[in-house]
Amino acid sequence: MASKEPGKPDGWKKAGLIGLGTVLGVLLSLNFSAIAQREAKTPIPYEDLQLLSAVFGKIKSDYVEAVPDDKLIKEAINGMVRGLDPHSDFLDAEAFKELQVSTQGKFGGLGIEVGVEDGVVRVTSPIEDTPAFKAGIKAGDLIVKIDDTATRGLPLGKAVEKMRGKPGTQVVLTVVRKDVDHPLTFTITREEINVQSVRAKMLEPGYGYVRIRNFQERTGEDLAKALKGFYAKGDLKGLVLDVRSDPGGLLNQAVAVSAAFLPKDALVVYTDGRTPDSRMRLSATKENYSRRGDDWFKDLPPAVKKVPMVVLVDGGTASASEIVAGALQDHKRAIVIGNQTFGKGSVQTIVQLGNNAGLKLTTARYYTPSGRSIQAKGIEPDIAVDDGRDSTNRIREANLEHHLEVPTATGAKVDDASSKSGAEAPKANTPNKSDAAPPLPRFEFGADDDFQLKQAMNHLKGLPVIASTKAIAANAVVPAGK
Repeated sequence: MASKEPGKPDGWKKAGLIGLGTVLGVLLSLNFSAIAQREAKTPIPYEDLQLLSAVFGKIKSDYVEAVPDDKLIKEAINGMVRGLDPHSDFLDAEAFKELQVSTQGKFGGLGIEVGVEDGVVRVTSPIEDTPAFKAGIKAGDLIVKIDDTATRGLPLGKAVEKMRGKPGTQVVLTVVRKDVDHPLTFTITREEINVQSVRAKMLEPGYGYVRIRNFQERTGEDLAKALKGFYAKGDLKGLVLDVRSDPGGLLNQAVAVSAAFLPKDALVVYTDGRTPDSRMRLSATKENYSRRGDDWFKDLPPAVKKVPMVVLVDGGTASASEIVAGALQDHKRAIVIGNQTFGKGSVQTIVQLGNNAGLKLTTARYYTPSGRSIQAKGIEPDIAVDDGRDSTNRIREANLEHHLEVPTATGAKVDDASSKSGAEAPKANTPNKSDAAPPLPRFEFGADDDFQLKQAMNHLKGLPVIASTKAIAANAVVPAGK
């Protein structure tokens, strides 16, 4: 496979073309870069274009209402792109602007990552400490109505636009949730969302905890500050890196987080696609994670590279966060604990088009240092620990319509049936009942009752790790005399 050698000065130039993350949502987690349009080198399919022209003309002449030309063209483009895979999308001027704003981590809205499932808006992940999270919105929820507008068939950018708004204003979301037999209604007040991607604290003397919510422009820099803060209090005996329900983000920041713990020049990820720009190898070097040339990790204590580590993952760990988990796992730098991850192993490039529009196009698959593709499979934890949140019904990449097939060693592509061992993706059939049920209690990562975190600490201390909360119940000791 042709690729650029790691550590070359133009490594980031290529890396800047690539964005990783979930599909366009209320918070986007894509790397942004405008690249020049390339001249098409494939033959023009004249017969197919004649068919398209015939349909266009018939709609213009016979449709019950007059339709503007730009609307027909835009919808034709939307259909062409969205039929490729769940992560490719046409970005109109508004969506393109939102893309640039959202990667900075500050915007007005509700605080949820969303995608599309069966034509309906699906929640990928609510962001901690945001209005949606506090209201009880959960990963996997299908948003079937925004105020009075049904979302089935609504372009994702329009759905995002309806959920965004001035802080202090309200929006009503009607949600269908798996295993709940009636729609749930949430009235949520919009706030200015200023998401801090890194949260750190000392769990107890000598044991640090870092949670990365998503990968933004300052993630690597904020991680460096957190690690320096730990070591200012003394050496660490163990460190927990929590990327559970982290939907992804900027590729260079995934490289940065990995580089903080790996030896210099260690391979973090490589990508493979049809164009030269889609084939690259990104290693733990400043050139591959810093746009401005800053090296946030140059003053880190050397002990950071050797401190015993656990990476916590779950079914919402996707894309850039899977890169980090896979790199640290392959280099045997950390033990991965939790549930199988989401399985988004594709790379999107943002191409700027005319009139401030853009195209988010899947251009490559990415691979872990050992050559694993996690597409539609995910990262398998070294130690499986189930806290009851990840049911078999949780939607993963393998459940998404048109997801990329899994490449094999011979280059053939197969649909990974084993990754669909759970139930089918829930359909957005709205039941007739309309009374709302109270939201389920929300889960707080890093809290005192965080079962998976407790097991991570047990591993770091050399204590037995309990596989699931069910195991605790099964082995409960009945007090004497009962």
